[in-house]
Amino acid sequence: MEKAGRREWLGLAVLVLPTLLVAMDMTALFLALPQLSDDLGASSTEQLWITDSYGFVVAGFVITMGTLGDRIGRRRLLLAGGAAFGVLSVVAAFSVSPEMLIVVRGALGVAGATLMPSTLALITNMFPDGRQRGKAISIWATCQFAGGAAGPVFAGFLLQHFAWGSVFLVAVPAVALLLAAGPFLLPEFRAPSSGRLDFAGVALSLAAVLLIVFGLKQLATGAWVLPLAAIAAGTLLGVVFTRRQLSAETPLLDLRLFRNRPFTAVLVALVVAGVAMAGVGLLVTQYLQSVLGHSPLVSAVLFAPMGLGVAAGTMTAPALTRFTTPATAIAGGLVVSAAGSLLLTVGGGLPLVMAGIAVLTLGTGPLFALGIGLVVGSVPPERAGSAASMADTGNYLGGSLGMALIGLTATAVYHAMFPAGTTLAADVTRPEVAEQAKAAFTTAVNVTGVLAALLFAGLALLVRTLCRTPAAAPVRV
Repeated sequence: MEKAGRREWLGLAVLVLPTLLVAMDMTALFLALPQLSDDLGASSTEQLWITDSYGFVVAGFVITMGTLGDRIGRRRLLLAGGAAFGVLSVVAAFSVSPEMLIVVRGALGVAGATLMPSTLALITNMFPDGRQRGKAISIWATCQFAGGAAGPVFAGFLLQHFAWGSVFLVAVPAVALLLAAGPFLLPEFRAPSSGRLDFAGVALSLAAVLLIVFGLKQLATGAWVLPLAAIAAGTLLGVVFTRRQLSAETPLLDLRLFRNRPFTAVLVALVVAGVAMAGVGLLVTQYLQSVLGHSPLVSAVLFAPMGLGVAAGTMTAPALTRFTTPATAIAGGLVVSAAGSLLLTVGGGLPLVMAGIAVLTLGTGPLFALGIGLVVGSVPPERAGSAASMADTGNYLGGSLGMALIGLTATAVYHAMFPAGTTLAADVTRPEVAEQAKAAFTTAVNVTGVLAALLFAGLALLVRTLCRTPAAAPVRV
């Protein structure tokens, strides 16, 4: 098998730039939101759409963009998306109204959706050797999660010295470097016989994902009728999309890949791990602020072990394959994550909470590094973009599901123990009532830890069972 050389490794350094951009853009805005809302006069509803429009659109378009890259060229799509991301970041930084920023954030989501599957698919072209590809994917995944952890911290630094638009402008130098070096260091790849793009399938996939993600996010707010209707409608469109893809000559998404048991196991694990991690993340960030009383910036710094834990786990994961199979490493890592989740159930305050999220996320490293390698390695090179888009969509859906379902469960626990109110609001002034509210919220965190431990343990068993047999050969279209 041909080994990658210096040019490919330099190309990987260029590819991690858009990965960092997308990850940081997903998290950095939260700290800037109060400042930009005051400046633009954004209402609470407009603030919600400013934060959510980007993620909604990325989730909806990532399937289309992954397959589009296979058809028109992955480098071409990456550079076009990167250029659009840079230009739109400048526009976002100088937005003059909430409506303008919401629209620009949505457009940034379209550009962002081109970046993630394109980078991962190009890695499969640049690193044909399995061991080198595993190391490259682990570096890619490390940058993704380190960027997510660094986003709020970096945003806090910028906001102390510059206007809120600076959190968008940081994308410009990275995009400039990508556009300057990409044409020389990145190879072009286009599927030799890709066929026409299925525009009806694009519309169906977009509508299905957007409706489901919207419904799941709205469930976390406590509403029921509209979210459940959106989820039901999205599911129905998803069924129509599935039937269309199974009968299409050149499908937008090759669902026959699910015949490969390791492929299916890893995708399920990505979704469910996303559920557990998002649920824990939601509760712990609120715990740091509402119970321990830390500011948003300090909470972001204290929460950094979650992103750094994943980064450390993904970087060390390739070394595990010297001693065991990828499936065993993934399953073992998920057992470690279950143990980390249990640290959230035993009390002990901030030290054990930080240790718990660090151990939990450290254990997910093999899943994200080796598991994603199994996903893209299960398909021929011309379908890598489609496979990468499935992995990305699984992450988005898992995160939304975790915020909704685990968030609702924690809220129910809180209400059961502290029926006097729904939050640690300012009207809880009596010390004994405030302590009761904090105790109720701490119990909700403990329950979340138990749920996460059960999910991770179940995933470890699933991966070990479905990946027991050798991986099937890449599925040909």
